Amino acid sequence: MKLRKTVSAAAAATAIAISAPHLGQASGGHTLFLQSAVENANGTATIPLYLGTSGGQTVYYVMTDSSDGNFSQQFGLNRSQKLANAANSGGVQQVSVVNGVIDFPATVDFSPIRQLTPGPQGFPPAAAQPGAVGRAGYSPLIQLPSGIIVNAPHIANSSGKADKVVSIDLVGNTVTYRETDGFQGSNPVKYMSFESSNPVGATIEHATFAPVLDALPTVNDDSTASARATLVGFVNGQTGANNPQRQGLSSAILDGLDPLQLLRWNPSQGRYSPVWDVNLAKWTDQIVAAGLNLRQTDVGTVQGLASQGQVTAPDSGPFTASGFIVNCPVVSLR
Repeated sequence: MKLRKTVSAAAAATAIAISAPHLGQASGGHTLFLQSAVENANGTATIPLYLGTSGGQTVYYVMTDSSDGNFSQQFGLNRSQKLANAANSGGVQQVSVVNGVIDFPATVDFSPIRQLTPGPQGFPPAAAQPGAVGRAGYSPLIQLPSGIIVNAPHIANSSGKADKVVSIDLVGNTVTYRETDGFQGSNPVKYMSFESSNPVGATIEHATFAPVLDALPTVNDDSTASARATLVGFVNGQTGANNPQRQGLSSAILDGLDPLQLLRWNPSQGRYSPVWDVNLAKWTDQIVAAGLNLRQTDVGTVQGLASQGQVTAPDSGPFTASGFIVNCPVVSLR
C-alpha cells in the first residue's frame, strides 16, 4: 500500500498543535492505560493518526507516551517520567514544529519485504530481514523544542506502511494497529510493537529496525536514572500453537504467534518506559530435558530462577541485558 504525499487541510488539522480526541474505552474489567486508544475485539487498537513532514515529504505517525504529565493528559498518552532521561542523547530525534506540524529529521523506509527463515530450533533464525528500516538518524523518540520527549513512531509515508497496520482512516484521522500479547506482574497485557534496535528482533516483532535506539541510556539499568525498563524474552520456551505452556522466540518463529514477553513495569508505575532493555533468557538443558521450561509471567520470578541457575543468557553466561531495545508501549492490562 502506497499513501499519497498530500492530504487535505482537514487532515492537516490533526497536527501536534491540536489536541487529539480521547478515544479511550475500557470494558470487561481491564485497565486501559493508553487513554487515546480504542481496543477492538480482534486484538487490534485504534489510535489517533498525526501528519508530519520529513525531508519535504508527508509522514504519518502516532503518539503513545511522553515525559510530561500535562502533555500526556492533553493527548491521552501514557506518562513515562523515565523518558526525560533520553533528552539530548543520540537515541532521540530533535524535531522542529512549523505552523503546528512536526518536521522530523528522519523517517522510515517501509518498502522492504519482511523475510524470516526458521533455524533448526526456530530461534535463532537462519535468515531475517525486517519489513521496515529507519533511515539514518530515525528514532521514534522525539525531543520537542520545549524539551518534552514523546514516543512518536512513524507508521506510514510514501514508501508504504508498517507491517502491523491493519487500516488507516485519513478522514477520521485514525490508524488501527495489531496489538501484541505479553505479561506484566503475572497479569496479561497488550502492547504495541513499533521498533527494535536489532534487525532480528525487528523481523520477529514485525517492527521497524531503528538502530539508533541503542544510544539511549543505559544498558542494564532499570532505575529511575535510565530511559529503559526491563523486558524478558525466552529463546527456548516450549512451542506448539495449542500448547498452554508455549512461550518465547522459537515459538514466535515456528508457531507464528506472539512471543509472550515479560515486562517489568506498567504505565501506572514510576519506573515504566516504553523502550525496553531486552534480557534474552535461556532455560538450561537440564530444565528443558525435564520439561520444566514452563510459561513464565513475571520478571521477578525469572530473575529468581536465574539466581538459582535455571535460567541463563543465550550463551549460557549470566542472565543480563542483551544489548538491544524494543519500543513497545503498553496499551492495557487484564
